[in-house]
Amino acid sequence: MNEKATLPAAVLWDMDGTLIDSEPYWIAAETELARKFGVGWTHEDGLQLVGNPLSVSAQIMIDRGVALDPDEIITYLLGRVTAQVRQRTPWMDDARGLLDEVVSAGIPCALVTMSYTMLAEAFVSRAPDAFAVVVTGDQVTHGKPHPEPYLTAAERLGVDIADCVAIEDSPAGVGSAYASGAATIGVRRLVPIEPRPGLSRVRSLAGLGVEGLGRILGGEVVDQLGEDT
Repeated sequence: MNEKATLPAAVLWDMDGTLIDSEPYWIAAETELARKFGVGWTHEDGLQLVGNPLSVSAQIMIDRGVALDPDEIITYLLGRVTAQVRQRTPWMDDARGLLDEVVSAGIPCALVTMSYTMLAEAFVSRAPDAFAVVVTGDQVTHGKPHPEPYLTAAERLGVDIADCVAIEDSPAGVGSAYASGAATIGVRRLVPIEPRPGLSRVRSLAGLGVEGLGRILGGEVVDQLGEDT
C-alpha cells in the first residue's frame, strides 16, 4: 500500500506495560493482597488482569475470595504500585526512545491509561514535558477495551482520532485503540496480541521512529509477530 508522508497529528500512549515495566509491580501487589485473605494468586492470574480497568480487576479478586469492596482493593493496589513507581520508574527503553523522538518532532502526545490519576501523576512527573493530555481510568465511564479513553484523548487534544497513532501492549488496550479508529500498534510484552486487519504488531518499538509512525498512519501494516502472537 502506498503510504502517506504525513506525520501523526498526535501519538496516544498506554502506560503500564507499554511505556513502563510496571506490570510486575501490579502482579506483586495483587499477590500480596490475595495472600492476606488466604487466596492463592499466581503470575498467570496476574497476566489475566493486564490492561483491564481497575474495577474489573477488583471484581475478579473479589470473586476469587478477597473480602474487600472494589474501592478498597483499588486503593490498596494503586497505593502499592504508585509508591514503587515514585521510588523507581521502570522505563521500557524502546518506548522511552520513541517517546523522546516524538516529543522532539513537536508531535503532541497523550497518556491513555486505565490506572487512576494518582499513579498517572507519579509517572508524568518523571516526564513532565512529554504529555499534553492525560486520560485515566477514573476519568472515563467506559474503560478499555471500549474506545472511550482514546476518543477522549483525541477530543482533548483537538485532533481527529483518524489522524492519531496509538501504542498499546495488552489485548484490552489494543481493542480500545483499534475500535476508536486510531492507527494502532500493538507491542508484544507480557501477553499475546491477536492479529486484526490493519493492526501493526511489533516485538519492539526500537527503530520505528517518527517516520515509521507516519507510514503506519498512512496505511502500512507492520507485523513482526506472524503466527507467533
